[in-house]
Amino acid sequence: MATVSTNPTNSRATLSGVPVKPLYCEDDLADWDPETQLGRPGQFPYTRGIHESMYRGRLWTMRQFAGFGRPCDTNRRFHFLLEQGQTGLSTAFDLPTLMGIDSDDPRSLGEVGRLGVAVDTVDDLLALFDGIDLTQVSVSMTINAPAIVVMAFYLSAARQRECDWRKLRGTIQNDILKEFHAQNEYVFPPEPSVGLVVDLIEFCSQHVPQWNTVSISGYHIREAGSTAAQELAFTLADGEHYVQQCLKLGLDIDSFAPRLSFFFNAHNDLFEEVAKYRAARRLWANRMRDRYGAKTEASCKLRFHAQTAGCSLQAVQPEINLVRVGYQALAAALGGCQSLHTNSMDETFALPSEHAATLALRTQQVLASETGVTNTVDPLGGSYFVESLTQQMVSDAEAYFGKIEEQGGMIPAVNNGFFRREIAESAFAYQQAIDSGANVVVGVNAFQSSTEPEIALMQFDESTESAQIANLQRVKAARSDQDVARSLTRLKRAAKARQNVMPALLQCADDRVTVQECMDAMAEVYGRFRSDANW
Repeated sequence: MATVSTNPTNSRATLSGVPVKPLYCEDDLADWDPETQLGRPGQFPYTRGIHESMYRGRLWTMRQFAGFGRPCDTNRRFHFLLEQGQTGLSTAFDLPTLMGIDSDDPRSLGEVGRLGVAVDTVDDLLALFDGIDLTQVSVSMTINAPAIVVMAFYLSAARQRECDWRKLRGTIQNDILKEFHAQNEYVFPPEPSVGLVVDLIEFCSQHVPQWNTVSISGYHIREAGSTAAQELAFTLADGEHYVQQCLKLGLDIDSFAPRLSFFFNAHNDLFEEVAKYRAARRLWANRMRDRYGAKTEASCKLRFHAQTAGCSLQAVQPEINLVRVGYQALAAALGGCQSLHTNSMDETFALPSEHAATLALRTQQVLASETGVTNTVDPLGGSYFVESLTQQMVSDAEAYFGKIEEQGGMIPAVNNGFFRREIAESAFAYQQAIDSGANVVVGVNAFQSSTEPEIALMQFDESTESAQIANLQRVKAARSDQDVARSLTRLKRAAKARQNVMPALLQCADDRVTVQECMDAMAEVYGRFRSDANW
């Protein structure tokens, strides 16, 4: 649980409530061993970064999150962002797609394309990336419960474009555990859900070797109200569970671990965030080598994407969000991220306008080109304060690892609500600190303004839903019902036999089976998860 400082005003704490001393000196690192706990950039335990030259050799990927309306609408935004200098694509899906529901299902009414792009069949993936060379641009897709279905559609689309799978680069989030912890976009129970994650890891390690098969995500855990240490610990624990399940399947650790990636939040407390990233690399490297026997450097290197904190954005004085995002991006860069998304100032009101999205991208470009942050590797390394915070973060995370083991491991801890209780308590403590004024939020509980600037917001086209449904109906009318039935039978057979379902899903994609039809078929085998019966 977060511990919020209520001491006199000369006392200080991090955003997560960890007490901060007025000065840090050599005595604060009395038990610190720079050889084993710090090292050098590009060398074990990678505290200082996973590459020797870091941004002097290659800049982080600038990957702005985008997705709305029909695939053709998001495709236009993708081309716009690439023209503005973005170096990777990041795809947001609408709520029906995230839940494995088609656009023409009655439950999708009013949500189609509203908070992300609508995807129903492989034709939508073809339209989404029309005119984009998938072998040249890194693509990220933020989706979890139906991740394996959407990835099959993506690979089918790439094959139809005659793209070599071995040249495809990108990431699919595919992290179902954090849905049970924080975000609630799950369909199947935890165990078969994790099994689908492992199926995708196994398939891509053999056929799509440059693809990041899971983006183990602390971002949404932090958005739900966790502390930085909880975000770190729960994320790494999720990653370990995926590793353990892959090893149970008989996979060699070094065959899949190099393509595991991570996704962290970049929140307001700059030094706490930097310490979190540095601790994450050290913890993961040590556990991969010492606990799981990884032998290659690539298996021990924690690579991560960062996104600035959506939960920190405010509806009052929204232009200040630009400032918040700038400092959060600075923390991600100082912490050694491999790719970065900067939120737009208007996201508390609507999907980002082109103007706001451009400013968010320019924030990264100024950071990379004008601040000198990229000139030297790990510029905060060796700081008494930062190294002390890193040590504290490691210690706090290890304590949480012990608590998870006391619950009986990951799945029992999910089923008894351990993660949700911990996050809820921290979220409550954080809000109390804001309400009391202990944590200052500019414009909200301090430095308020009587006037608010008008911001031009992106307007959602209400005809999007009917257009997407009409397109889906055309696809259904043109496809072979016999082929659809045969593909779904094959899918259910593979699921029942606990075989890797990717080959069956690829055939489903080719035969224009929809996302929901695939998910419903697997639900007949796996069942559906109901949280109210478990927590």
